[in-house]
Amino acid sequence: MTARTLFLQPRHTATGRVLADTARRRGLRVETFQDRRTPAAWRAHPGAALYAGPQFADAVAGELGLGLLEAAPGWLAALPRELTGRDVELTTVAQARQLRRPAFVKPPNDKSFPARVYPDGSRLPGPDAVDDATPVLVSDIVAFEVEYRLFLLDGAVHAGSRYGRRGALDVAPLDDDPSRDEVLAFAARLPATGLPSAIVVDVGRLAPDGTFAVIEANAAWASGHYACDEDAVLDVVLRAARPVDSVGHRDVRFLRAASRAS
Repeated sequence: MTARTLFLQPRHTATGRVLADTARRRGLRVETFQDRRTPAAWRAHPGAALYAGPQFADAVAGELGLGLLEAAPGWLAALPRELTGRDVELTTVAQARQLRRPAFVKPPNDKSFPARVYPDGSRLPGPDAVDDATPVLVSDIVAFEVEYRLFLLDGAVHAGSRYGRRGALDVAPLDDDPSRDEVLAFAARLPATGLPSAIVVDVGRLAPDGTFAVIEANAAWASGHYACDEDAVLDVVLRAARPVDSVGHRDVRFLRAASRAS
C-alpha cells in the first residue's frame, strides 16, 4: 500500500499546521510547496493528499494527480426551503448584476470575489474582474444566532465544532455545545441531498425563530477545523483530496474541474 503524503501550500494556516502535526504523528509524510511550481519528484504522486486554498489547489492538482471533491455548485440552491430557511438561487454573476435589491451573493466553490451582502447587483465586481459566466449563489438575507462546522464522511458527522455566535467568532467542540443533539439530528437529514463522501457543511440556528438551516457546503481540503478533532478532520481531508485514479464511482461527479483536467 502506497504511503500517503500530505502536501501543503506555502502560506501557513493554523489548520494546516495542526493537520501537518497530526499527519506526522500518524506516520504520513508532509511536504510544503515553496511556490506554485510542482517539483518533478512530486508529479502524479501515488499517495498524494492536499490541504490548501482553492486557487492554489487548482494550480497544483493536475500535476499531483489529485482528485479534489466538492459539492455541486447548485447543491445549496437545490435544497428544500425547510433545510435552507431562505430562498437560494444558482445563477451567473452577469445575471446577479441585474439585482435591484439587497442579497447575499457568493461563488459556490471558490473565492473569486467576496461573499457578503450586496446592496444591489451594481456593487458586484464588473466583467473586467469576474467573468460574466461565473456561477454565483444569490440568497435572501438571514441572520444566524449560532453557527457550526461539520466534517462529513460517508454522510455522517465525523467531526464538529461551533464557530460563531451572533456574527462573532465563538469556538468550542460540538460535544461541549448545549445544542449538540439538535445539530446532529438536523445533519442526519442531509445525506440524501447529493453530497460527496467527504465534505464540510456549515449549519446554524436562525434568528429569531430558532430553527436550524444549512449555511453552505465547503471543500474539506480547504476548510478550517476550528475546534474539531484533528484526527477526524484529517480522515475527511484524506478522502476529499486523494489520487484521482482512486476516486470511487459515486464521487466522480463531485470532482473539481482542476481534477477532471488532470
